[in-house]
Amino acid sequence: MNFFLKLILILIVLTLQSCTQEKKEISLIKENDQKMEMVSTYKEAKKLLNEGDALSAAAKFLEAELIFPQSNWASKSVLMASYAYYSQDYYPDAIFNLKRYLSTYPIDKRTSYAHFLLAICYYEGIANEKKDLEPLMKAKKEFNFIVQKYPNSEYAIDSKFKIDLINETLASKEMYVGRHYVKKKKWIPAIRRFKIIINEYDKTIYTEEAVHRLVEIHYHLGLVDEAKKYAALLGYNYGSGEWYKKTYKIFNKNYKNIKTSKKKAKKKGIKDKFKKLFE
Repeated sequence: MNFFLKLILILIVLTLQSCTQEKKEISLIKENDQKMEMVSTYKEAKKLLNEGDALSAAAKFLEAELIFPQSNWASKSVLMASYAYYSQDYYPDAIFNLKRYLSTYPIDKRTSYAHFLLAICYYEGIANEKKDLEPLMKAKKEFNFIVQKYPNSEYAIDSKFKIDLINETLASKEMYVGRHYVKKKKWIPAIRRFKIIINEYDKTIYTEEAVHRLVEIHYHLGLVDEAKKYAALLGYNYGSGEWYKKTYKIFNKNYKNIKTSKKKAKKKGIKDKFKKLFE
């Protein structure tokens, strides 16, 4: 290879290196400009949010994400936009952006907060639980996810509390329908509803009545042994409750004629009540 050819090749290599370096510098400058613009837009959005203009703030937060989606600020911007929508009860917009955040930034460190806010949006966005239970079920699913996935997070305790409230609502729905079936004398679907309460919502305030209703229906149908089984369950768990007294009357028609002081009745305890149930 002659001298001139070597010289040409060296010049080409140097030119390419120079162009590459120049492109890197231009790219870095552009990236820094994007980051500065994004941070500026983010701060503007936060200022709007603090001033109470949540909808304009949400739009600005989303604008910040679009300016530099590769930045660590992008995921935070989506969450802040979601919160801004939530703060004004724009639940569909908040839910949409939270779902997009979870699919776009699955390994972001703020995912526990995103799931919690998503659950809250479902929970608070319920217009009428008697007509549509789907949002309630979605909220319960998200709260359960938080308890299982992030048991030690600051959101776990509140999620457990919300799950209990949701279960109360779901149980009340089953009780409402079950009572309706009883009035219509549709015994089988009524039994099914009351069993759902004691099997799935046994820690709610409706469990006691549900067990009594099962005693009542089975006794009415002539299934006395089955009725006694549920009566024993009720007596064991709620021996001093009003629903147990109603159950007791089913097997002891003269119960209301028996005059027993409350103090004396209390001394007898659960075992005596359980024994009398099967006499």
